[in-house]
Amino acid sequence: MSNIKYILGSFGDPDEMMHGIDKLQENNISIFDVYTPMPIHGIEAKLGIKRSRIDIAAFCFGITGTCAAFALIYFCAVIDWKVNIGGKPSFAFPDFIPIMFELTVLFCAFGMVLTYYASTHLFPGRAPRVMDLRATNDRFVIAIDAKENVAHLEIDSLLKGAGALEVKYNERKYISYE
Repeated sequence: MSNIKYILGSFGDPDEMMHGIDKLQENNISIFDVYTPMPIHGIEAKLGIKRSRIDIAAFCFGITGTCAAFALIYFCAVIDWKVNIGGKPSFAFPDFIPIMFELTVLFCAFGMVLTYYASTHLFPGRAPRVMDLRATNDRFVIAIDAKENVAHLEIDSLLKGAGALEVKYNERKYISYE
């Protein structure tokens, strides 16, 4: 059993999986991760996952875009190529608000795509890796770290008692699509 890295409990119903999470937590068994084919409401709170701070990253990218637009417009209109047209001021702020808005959106969009890829390790060209291929289709999988939890038979009976259709012992960290 020393080669076993993860114990995978496969469920056919999200309610049974949530019941399985409750059973495991009641017995102080730590859960490595949960894989589902669709979002499950309330699973983050049950697993103790903290709220994402990706909105802070979006705000930072947006402010960077606004500042970059302001700096570029100011440099071009006031410092580098000052043009006097009909006595209007060189830097007419209301005229440049649409440009600043567009660069805010552009920086935020590109920054969020890069942040998403960096945080999920799903870079273009990399094959996605999952514990059980059926978790992307019709199964709800609870992954338990076998090294941290030594009572494998107890975990097996808890998962089956909660309604697991199958309990597997995974020797590798991930199963690749390749």
